[in-house]
Amino acid sequence: MDHPSSPDLGSGRAPDVVLDLLEADMAAEAGAHFLRLAADYFAATRAGDGPVSTPLTADEIAGRFDEPLPRAGRPLAEVAARVGRDVMADANRLQHPMYVGHQVSAPLPAAVWAEVVTAALNQSTAVWEMSPTLTVLETQVVRWMCDAAGFGPAAGGTLTSGGTEATFTALLAARAAALPHAWRDGVGADPPVLVCGEHAHYAVARAAGELGLGLRQVVTVPSERYRMSVPALARTIDDLRAAGRRVMAVVATAGHTATGAFDDLSGVADVCERHDLWLHVDGAHGASALLSPRHRHRVRGLERARSLAWDPHKMMLLPLSAGMLLVRDEADLDAAFAQQAPYLFHGAGGRRSWDLGTRSFQCSRRGDALKLWVALQRYGSDGIAALYDHLCDVAAQLHRLLTARADFEALHEPEGNILCFRYRPAALRGGGPEEADGLDRLNQTLRERYNRSGRGWITATVLDGRRVLRVTVMNPRTGPAQLQTLLDGLAAEGGGLLDELFPRAAEASRAGS
Repeated sequence: MDHPSSPDLGSGRAPDVVLDLLEADMAAEAGAHFLRLAADYFAATRAGDGPVSTPLTADEIAGRFDEPLPRAGRPLAEVAARVGRDVMADANRLQHPMYVGHQVSAPLPAAVWAEVVTAALNQSTAVWEMSPTLTVLETQVVRWMCDAAGFGPAAGGTLTSGGTEATFTALLAARAAALPHAWRDGVGADPPVLVCGEHAHYAVARAAGELGLGLRQVVTVPSERYRMSVPALARTIDDLRAAGRRVMAVVATAGHTATGAFDDLSGVADVCERHDLWLHVDGAHGASALLSPRHRHRVRGLERARSLAWDPHKMMLLPLSAGMLLVRDEADLDAAFAQQAPYLFHGAGGRRSWDLGTRSFQCSRRGDALKLWVALQRYGSDGIAALYDHLCDVAAQLHRLLTARADFEALHEPEGNILCFRYRPAALRGGGPEEADGLDRLNQTLRERYNRSGRGWITATVLDGRRVLRVTVMNPRTGPAQLQTLLDGLAAEGGGLLDELFPRAAEASRAGS
């Protein structure tokens, strides 16, 4: 039962009344307010009703929350209603089938409901005694994922906030291997270098700065068809060795952010093994191909990596956050955090410790393994693999639709669920620099206008120096009908923009036709 307001906190009765509120809020009827919000959101987006995002600006949204710190409480039903009205109504609706934007999933419902249990238990999984079940459960889930990656019995890992933390942790372990005394003494005046492809995620360069190596120690390798060139990698390593420069690690990518392309992991591993180099694979997006018999070939050679970043909150469709770092030898991860905290970590007498904080940045660690365990129990790895295949199939269908139209240009064939393309109307096909600049301006403005319209939501990137449109299929509800609606909506918006931004070119095109 909701109380109409909070008590006067200055009164002697205040603690008793607040305790009454806590007791009331623990009832299923209280939680139902929020479960209903989520269920209604699922239902509305299932039907494809309503806008995909908001037309409002950040300042306009900020106005509705511009209020003093609340001193008096309000009925829970009223608070929940405001969440629905002021928060959910203008949030990006990732469950809407017309959302094909960033690499954030429309999460699996069973994993969403599991979040309530995780929050209610509120276990800190850094130490076994603080979380007797979830530390063990995370260890088991990590073991499953190591097996899927082809790592042996010595492997291990840790859950992370995402791929950026996972890659940073992996490179911290690589630093410990290359510079065993760096934790105490620093990296010195002649730090080793990191080698990665030119399309590698910014997490690699960020890690170089955070680890004290410096951005100048990041050496990039040219690409072929948006994948790191293995011959160029081999030449780069030879050149670095000849110049007397140490290589701390090579970072390959399984599922590049811009295009979804997969590096040739077997070829990269050959080079690394020839020179005894640490190979880290950033598989935050693409490592889930391991679960799919149809797509597993794209990560062939991954089992030869020394470390792997994998984000189940991407292509395994878990709610944020659920990242993961796996290492082929768990001792590498333990060495990365060579620090003692006797008030927490009590050791295990030579046995592997169940404490997870010894191999993680986080001390207050949320029990995010539970939602991954629940998702695997509910849908099975085969079910999640089927969803992975479906998302990739939808991207392939979009590629076929684009190639059949004269007003769009697909820039690559998708290897997964990501596809880059451009709106390229006949009026802007002169072939000179004016055309290229005009297309950049048109596509950038097109994306902004289309997203504000609420009819759909896509993203953009820069590819080969040009502004392009980008689709990431992260919702199993997205299918052929939505793809056709997407292209028709973009073309309609683009036609109006052409008249607005390039009236002479549009008029000349109509006259010529």
